[in-house]
Amino acid sequence: MNKSEKGFIPVMLTPFKDNGEIDFDGLTKLTELYIEAGAAGLFANCLSSEMFELTEGERLKVVDHVVKSAQGAVPVVATGTFGGPIAEQADFVKQIYNCGVEAVIGITGLLAGEHDGDDVFDANVASLLDLTEQIPMGFYECPVPYKRLISPAQLGRLVATGRVTYHKDTCLDIEQVKAKIAATQGHKFGLYDAYMAHAVASLKAGSAGLSCIQGNFFPELIVWLCNNYDNNDLKLEVDKVQQFFIDNMDVMHNVYPIISKYYLQKRGLNISTFTRRNDVGIFDAKIKTDIDALSGRYDILKGELEIKFEVA
Repeated sequence: MNKSEKGFIPVMLTPFKDNGEIDFDGLTKLTELYIEAGAAGLFANCLSSEMFELTEGERLKVVDHVVKSAQGAVPVVATGTFGGPIAEQADFVKQIYNCGVEAVIGITGLLAGEHDGDDVFDANVASLLDLTEQIPMGFYECPVPYKRLISPAQLGRLVATGRVTYHKDTCLDIEQVKAKIAATQGHKFGLYDAYMAHAVASLKAGSAGLSCIQGNFFPELIVWLCNNYDNNDLKLEVDKVQQFFIDNMDVMHNVYPIISKYYLQKRGLNISTFTRRNDVGIFDAKIKTDIDALSGRYDILKGELEIKFEVA
């Protein structure tokens, strides 16, 4: 990707039927929605996809379905490490890669224990890279089962191997983001930031783009920001969008992903709000009112920005 071009990589939802089965028709429509909104790629089988609530077979079916639904319009990355011996993780990385993804993502918190030092993590990653031949890899600082952050120095060493092309960053620290970008200069690599409170600063610092849950409410707005973050003629509008994300950060995390499925349902996507997760809270009348209010605020902002995208 051209360094001056920024991309939105949605952390994909998994639509389910009301009986809990995967809704593959809904997954097709959702894939198409992201692409039509302008996404530069797709991150399938991630935390927003409820990857820990999927069986191994379902993970492969979901990734395969997304790749086929995308029809080559954009690249797809997908998680391929789920704990256990490194040899077993390497085997599943190969299975995910064979679905046709561009890179397989490793969950940092599943490549070493919470109380293990960086030396253990580094050794396990080295083993994983050795056992996965030349498969392009990426890393995701997923908050589950615990958040393990990769330091700028570690990321620089990993990217220098030529095997690591992608990183989804969740450090929430713009100075750390800048240091990671500096440590990975000169390589075919992209850092995608998850934290929308400093989205503009991250894009200006050199991140390759954004990969955030807010894209499961209004993907076209994330695309707009990636396209216009440095447009001096739209500085007031960019500032307003950045503030919109800051002001609405909490409401978009509460009872997620049910609320994002409800929001997309309101916008016209025919999917259920069902989730397999049992730890997200209750989607009660107050939460519904909060999301309806968010929808109203976004409609006003969307009109001001003259964004024409509609969910088919």
